[in-house]
Amino acid sequence: MRNYLLILTISLLSFACKFENKEERSKPQIVATTSILADGIRNIVGENADVVSLMPAGVDPHLYKASVRDLDLLQNADLVIYHGLFLEGKMTEIFEKLAFSQNLINVSEEIPQDLLLRSGPEAHSVDPHIWFDVSLWSLALEHGAKEIIKWQPEWKSVVNKNTEDYLSQLASLHQDNLTKVAQLRQANQALITAHDAFSYFGRAYDLEVLGLQGLSTLSEPGLRDLTGLVSFIVERNIRAVFAEQTISPKAIEAVVAGCANQNHEIKLAGPLYTDSLGAPESPAGTYIGMVKTNVQVIFESLTK
Repeated sequence: MRNYLLILTISLLSFACKFENKEERSKPQIVATTSILADGIRNIVGENADVVSLMPAGVDPHLYKASVRDLDLLQNADLVIYHGLFLEGKMTEIFEKLAFSQNLINVSEEIPQDLLLRSGPEAHSVDPHIWFDVSLWSLALEHGAKEIIKWQPEWKSVVNKNTEDYLSQLASLHQDNLTKVAQLRQANQALITAHDAFSYFGRAYDLEVLGLQGLSTLSEPGLRDLTGLVSFIVERNIRAVFAEQTISPKAIEAVVAGCANQNHEIKLAGPLYTDSLGAPESPAGTYIGMVKTNVQVIFESLTK
């Protein structure tokens, strides 16, 4: 009985501390799951809230497992915003449980189904990498902004102004991508990466894209995948393949070796930023910076 009372007392004190900390904040705390999403939300809410990224820069969300510290952070947040489309695969059940007690926003939930790419009929077969189509990511953030206003109506004018300004920057970024990628098509090049993260990029900017792995980094490439990809590279005279910052380069290095065995020397370029931003204050430390960095690396590697 004494042990039970001790445990109960500790639990109540822990809850009280969390409640007190939450009430003592000068600003609401918003927790966004990925660094890419957190950057977008910061641009939308401005100085109204502190926005925290659950996953540090450089972390693969496909493989991420929430720690006890993460669960505390989520439960003690004023608002939790997540990407959805099974990007945070191992955390899906956590969001379902949090929905009973927490303010939640799924930024992708109103993306039209006909704009989503799929590898199969199952729910988890949806490609979650919508941020590589800047216009599609704009739709997701626009939905996020509307939901934030529902949560904090007094922020309406500021959030609307911030969102309008940021979406204008994203529209310019989208146009820059169209111009740059058009030159790659003229050179008959294709984008080949470690995993299949750039399909939205390929569709949006009309560039052929191939990945050695599937949509998730949990999948493993087979010998047939490797052999077929090498043959494609040699036949098309592709000049480079790309490593990714959150994935081991081992598999894509095998592609380079396979091409060398067929007397076709290619560059292993990158790494590209796929599921995470770069380090804070680095050129790829924001979403816009990440996209610009990726496009420049792709362009230079395939044209020089």
